Amino acid sequence: MNIRTRALSAAIAPFADAALILSETNRFYYTGFAASDGALLVSPALTVFYTDSRYTEAAENKLGKEAVRDSGRLYEDLAAVFESNGIERVAIEADRVTLSQFVELQKKLPGVTLVSDEALTKEINAERAVKAPEEVGAIVEAQRIAERALDTVLGLIRPGMTEKEIALKLEYEMLSKGAEALSFETICVSGANSSLPHGVPGNKKVENGDFITMDFGAVVRGYHSDMTRTVALGRADGEMRRVYATVLEAQTAALAAMADGTTCFDADKAARDVIGNAGYGAYFGHGTGHGVGVEIHEKPNVSPRGADTLKTGNVVTAEPGIYLPGRFGVRIEDMALITASGCENLTKAPKELIIL
Repeated sequence: MNIRTRALSAAIAPFADAALILSETNRFYYTGFAASDGALLVSPALTVFYTDSRYTEAAENKLGKEAVRDSGRLYEDLAAVFESNGIERVAIEADRVTLSQFVELQKKLPGVTLVSDEALTKEINAERAVKAPEEVGAIVEAQRIAERALDTVLGLIRPGMTEKEIALKLEYEMLSKGAEALSFETICVSGANSSLPHGVPGNKKVENGDFITMDFGAVVRGYHSDMTRTVALGRADGEMRRVYATVLEAQTAALAAMADGTTCFDADKAARDVIGNAGYGAYFGHGTGHGVGVEIHEKPNVSPRGADTLKTGNVVTAEPGIYLPGRFGVRIEDMALITASGCENLTKAPKELIIL
């Protein structure tokens, strides 16, 4: 069907005759077609996308009529395809197929062996982790929308606004400026709430002397952006400035360490060492970053447990933070494209401490 499905078909040859992809995200990755219902069969002999009547015409226009079949007869059609093409071993997504789906597959397709270990999952994750130029282009476009939204909202924030109001304004601006969706539920936390890395925006009113942390992103052509900025309202005391400077130094160190061949552990360590040496190591609990693409969290995982090695084409976040319980927190997040010689920062929003 396309270069991605051909690559997957070749990659699974050592352990399976075909791959059956049921998850919406992976179906989209391999076809470029978004649908809430469907299944994708990938094999050397043929590639078939199954979906229902809600999507048939659109799918045929996108993928070609010969590649699309009615999902209402999924199991009967699969059984016939398997028999006629000598397909005996079918790999499935071990991390995404539910137990009920697995039981149903075993029941309806007794003539095949389901390869349910992590072999297919590992292959898909590896392919998705390395972005093609058009994927990077969509991520960058989404990021520019998010940055324009932030520029607008920073000019609107005033004491007395609630966290929820600021979050809603960010979301409105991203959608009105061209985002097809939001990457995730926007985080906007202030004052003592900013010590919660994934706090939920509430009715707390922002006040002079607060840090305001905003974590948000846009979706363009199915690809996500992700950024975080922390700003101060009215004023910032000495420790707030010291913590902010430490987080920025840590993020700069992580970005400097990111390159093809660097382990995710070492990229994380670069940021973690800066924060630890400043005396705040106990207040940085999460990983330094993660992959971004058709999902907001993808491989590779840049953390103390990160077993992967960065490769050219990875798009990963760099987002260290310091969170002082009951007082305040700071996180600064950019996205970086890994290259052979280092990384290209895809985020253009300023990072010096902004006091509104």
